[in-house]
Amino acid sequence: MIGDVKIDGAKLRQLRRERALSQQKLGRMTGIAQSTISNLELGNRPARLVSVRKLAEALGVEPKDLSKRD
Repeated sequence: MIGDVKIDGAKLRQLRRERALSQQKLGRMTGIAQSTISNLELGNRPARLVSVRKLAEALGVEPKDLSKRD
C-alpha cells in the first residue's frame, strides 16, 4: 500500500528490548496495538508511515533506523 514501510523487525525488537520495554508498554506509549507490534517484529506486515514515526520517537531513534534495507 502507498505510505507503508518495510520494517526491520529484528531491529525493532532489539531496540525495544534494549530499552526494557514490553510490546504492551511500547503499544501504550505509541497508541499502536500490541498485536501490530508483534506482527511488525515478525515481519508479517509493513508499517504505516505514521506508525514508524511513533515507534522511532518512542525508541529515541530516527525513522530510517527502523526501515528494512534490502
